[in-house]
Amino acid sequence: MSYIKETIDELKRTSPAQTEFYQAVEDVLESIEPLLEERPLYRKQRIIERLVEPERQIMFRVPWMDDNGDIQVNKGYRIEFNSALGPYKGGLRFHPSVNAGIIKFLGFEQIFKNALTGLAIGGGKGGANFDPKGKSDAEIMRFCQSFMSELYRHIGANTDVPAGDIGVGGREIGFLFGQYKKLANRFDGVLTGKSLLFGGSQVRKEATGYGAVYFAKYMLEGKSESLEGKTCLVSGSGNVTIYAMEKLYELGAKPVACSDSSGTLYHAKGIDLDLVKDLKEHRHERLKAYLDTHSDAEYTARDDYPSDGHTIWRYKADLAFPCATQNELTEKDAEALLSNGCIGVIEGANMPSTQAAVDLFIAEKLAYGPGKAANAGGVATSQIEMAQNAGMEHWPFEKVDARLQEIMHSIYTNAKTTAEEFGEPDNLVLGANIAGFRRVADAMIQQGVV
Repeated sequence: MSYIKETIDELKRTSPAQTEFYQAVEDVLESIEPLLEERPLYRKQRIIERLVEPERQIMFRVPWMDDNGDIQVNKGYRIEFNSALGPYKGGLRFHPSVNAGIIKFLGFEQIFKNALTGLAIGGGKGGANFDPKGKSDAEIMRFCQSFMSELYRHIGANTDVPAGDIGVGGREIGFLFGQYKKLANRFDGVLTGKSLLFGGSQVRKEATGYGAVYFAKYMLEGKSESLEGKTCLVSGSGNVTIYAMEKLYELGAKPVACSDSSGTLYHAKGIDLDLVKDLKEHRHERLKAYLDTHSDAEYTARDDYPSDGHTIWRYKADLAFPCATQNELTEKDAEALLSNGCIGVIEGANMPSTQAAVDLFIAEKLAYGPGKAANAGGVATSQIEMAQNAGMEHWPFEKVDARLQEIMHSIYTNAKTTAEEFGEPDNLVLGANIAGFRRVADAMIQQGVV
């Protein structure tokens, strides 16, 4: 039995029923085998066994009162996974699907994503099985205050700096920051994604979507291609999707489809981005309402999706940007994309493609940007916010955007040159995983057995 299989089997034994976590671990460990053969010191130092175990796991109850005066109880999590490169950094997710395995998968991915940025940030993640949808602002405030009443003991500007994720936007970050400030009696950069009124950064809202498109631009240029004139499928309809579509339009591409939890919207003329922004950021409506303005668009309800995948990936397009959630793009979806002439898949979400889909992309030498590389723009800009907070500065939009582009170009270049170093120049999964792992592993070795 191989060393990596033994490690994964032991992980499944000691951390049962955490499927997404196993998937994330296998993705990394199986692709770094060439590096382990080259550097036996990593095995001698038990780097893999140390990496797959979080430095700290915090689980707590979150009691709160709804608008009817009834007490509700949720589960809260913070996984402080690895601090070899800097303070733990990673978002908070509020969604009914959240459990310990989901948070561990996200935290593990965050280690390598953060390492790829080249910045001084470690990996962490957190959240709760709380659903903000349908809740009043007062209910969300009370939940956030209860959540932070426990979390504040474990975080700090130089210790652990959470940000937003699914279900945690500017409203939630504001409530969380206000409670932290009250409890800790400090005004510091303990959360990122804050309002520009109190320490937030320009471009933070746009960063993950913009960053994914910048990564696509550099990756296509490496293949003597361009974004100009390309049609694009972009799943989701949150911040990542909206600002990916915005940047695609700016760079001459045309997004023709997006989605939400109720269904998929397709508009061959190009998505009316102003309308989608209005529906999602202001009116908080489903995408189906788009048809009230554009009768020539198509809408497919979730109940009518194919049993083996997602409707959005069955349309013909040049590029696909999965920006919604994990495992949303299946092997059958991948086959449909390839048969329809898709030349590139760029992941704006965390682990949105199943392993079978990824294997197919690699085998077909598709221009494939894995999430830990392509969607690192959000956490990179979070670190830029941390730097501004530490220096009591506020950078203009253009300066932050230029720095974001530099970081995304560096991530692409690092993944590409590492893939070339190991003889697979088209395999950015291998390149990104090895580059991120090597940086973290070398830091761990230098810091001793801790």
